[in-house]
Amino acid sequence: MAIDGLLVNLAKLFQKPKSQTVFLINNYDMTITVLKEAVHEGGKIQMHFEEWLKSNTAIYVEKLLVEHFSDLIKFVKTRASEDPVSGSEHPITVTEVEPIVKDFGSRWKAELMYNDVITSLSNCLCGMEILRAALTQLLLYYTRISDCMKRITGASTLNKDLVSISCSMTSKNNEST
Repeated sequence: MAIDGLLVNLAKLFQKPKSQTVFLINNYDMTITVLKEAVHEGGKIQMHFEEWLKSNTAIYVEKLLVEHFSDLIKFVKTRASEDPVSGSEHPITVTEVEPIVKDFGSRWKAELMYNDVITSLSNCLCGMEILRAALTQLLLYYTRISDCMKRITGASTLNKDLVSISCSMTSKNNEST
């Protein structure tokens, strides 16, 4: 579709990939809003824009999380699926996960992501949906590192630093309403 090509080319005017994605999200969201007002059911064109919005939202969420929780995400993507007792060359240790867990515990409720999303996106409802998606994805990453810690010898010493999943779920629900 020509309009998508135009928007993608205009997005390239921004230097940072995250800014390019924000530009696309804002424009896809605005186009969907206009199509909904102009035509009762936006039809195929609206569906295309909704798909583009969805895919760019996923990209933005990942960039947002990497920006704010890079160590956690890097660990989960590279090490969390390893079996710490399998005798691998570099077994996962408490000293490896401790700074990640402590960092998450001290920053997970910070409003940095919230401020980033709200100031970047022109539609508050779209921003809140993206924030909800980001918090959900963050919770999934944190669940994976929590599960990994259960398999590490001596990791129980970090229990005091762990944020309970139910606590983070409650906060996620409160933040996104």
